[in-house]
Amino acid sequence: MKQLTILSGKGGTGKTTITASLAVLAKNAVIADCDVDAPDLHMLLHPKAIKTQEFKGAKLAVIDESECTKCGLCREKCRFDAITEDFKIDPISCEGCGVCTITCPVNAITLVERISGHAYVSKTKYGLMAHAMLSPGEANSGKLVTLVRQNARILAEKEHSDIIIIDGPPGIGCPVIASVTGIDAGLLVTEPTMSGIHDLERALQLLRHFNVSPFVCVNVYDINEDNAEKIVRFCKENDIEIVGKIPFNPIVTEAMVNGKPTVEYAPESDVAEEIEKLWEKILSALKHGSG
Repeated sequence: MKQLTILSGKGGTGKTTITASLAVLAKNAVIADCDVDAPDLHMLLHPKAIKTQEFKGAKLAVIDESECTKCGLCREKCRFDAITEDFKIDPISCEGCGVCTITCPVNAITLVERISGHAYVSKTKYGLMAHAMLSPGEANSGKLVTLVRQNARILAEKEHSDIIIIDGPPGIGCPVIASVTGIDAGLLVTEPTMSGIHDLERALQLLRHFNVSPFVCVNVYDINEDNAEKIVRFCKENDIEIVGKIPFNPIVTEAMVNGKPTVEYAPESDVAEEIEKLWEKILSALKHGSG
């Protein structure tokens, strides 16, 4: 069983659009959406949940009013201003750090777990899917990503799946790190802009740090062919395989508006043809141990 994560150094490069098409093309795959802060793969794959899990990633301070002497030490020490003048906890501001529990002289404050989001196991017409949604304002999304990946691995082992296709979060932060550790290969989706080149370099550094084999796809390469050529040269100089150069085509937006992956909505389009070639190259590389 192989694990492939689709990444980008920033949002909006077409990562999820490509992931949805790969889900259509893959045979015997499990899909995982690890962008738990702002998931959108479900809008193209339309999963139906068969299992829901509560995710308790943070803690919340609770004041026992019968024990509280209103001495004010907790309010004085709380750097997040999460304790009101009438000694109530503001759940939005509270970070669950526990300073108030330590400073309270009468032990009137305790930390309790709170539900920070939900993880799901779902069915789609393209296969099983693991995904999640972090509640607004909650932290620890890296832990929720890890839970999604655990669920995906359990599904893949149970269904004897050949590959797990992971739609990773944008950027290079904690959730991204949680989505790339232990994978076989990473597909970096970039665009021919100056910021796209910069973000590609950052994402490649991350994969290099975790010893993950990289593939690169230049999306909408023909909107600026000079910058696209810079990316191609950079990848050749660094011995990185470019597995796809996807042209701009309004049919992609049309497919998204209709809630369908591009290769299903427009299978004869040049975009679908290029994504199919990309998928074949990745599968061949994984099969021969490049990932």
